[in-house]
Amino acid sequence: MFALLTELRPDPWYHPRYALPLLGMMLGNTMTGISLGLDVLTNSLVRERAAVEACLALGGTRHQALLPVVRDALRSGFMPIMNSMAAIGLVSLPGMMTGQILAGVEPVDAVKYQLLIMFLIAGGTGLGTLAAVLGGARLLTDHRHRLRLDGIDAGKSA
Repeated sequence: MFALLTELRPDPWYHPRYALPLLGMMLGNTMTGISLGLDVLTNSLVRERAAVEACLALGGTRHQALLPVVRDALRSGFMPIMNSMAAIGLVSLPGMMTGQILAGVEPVDAVKYQLLIMFLIAGGTGLGTLAAVLGGARLLTDHRHRLRLDGIDAGKSA
């Protein structure tokens, strides 16, 4: 909505010609970041269960105990968008920008739109991954600062 209402300004603002491609690009990349982040979070908690429970048993809060695991999960979730942003323009030409240039749009305008799209994708991926990993960490612990992996373990043994 931010891009549609501020930068692109189609009439009406929800016109499918503009809204659907933007939503598709953002959702695809955001789902990738979220799935990678949650996968690393759950696998790391199962693997490092003893270390996390030892930290909790020694009086640490759930935030202190899960901090290294959450940090790794966020790093993994952010990695794909960071890699694609690092390569844009140097190694690869994005499809939308190339399509606009071939359609006759000025290259400067095509680059501006591509930058807008990349920043929107990065923001959506970052916020989505952050919310999902922090929410997952909260769901895998309880208010008494205990690790609750019974739902994960039951799913793996089935």
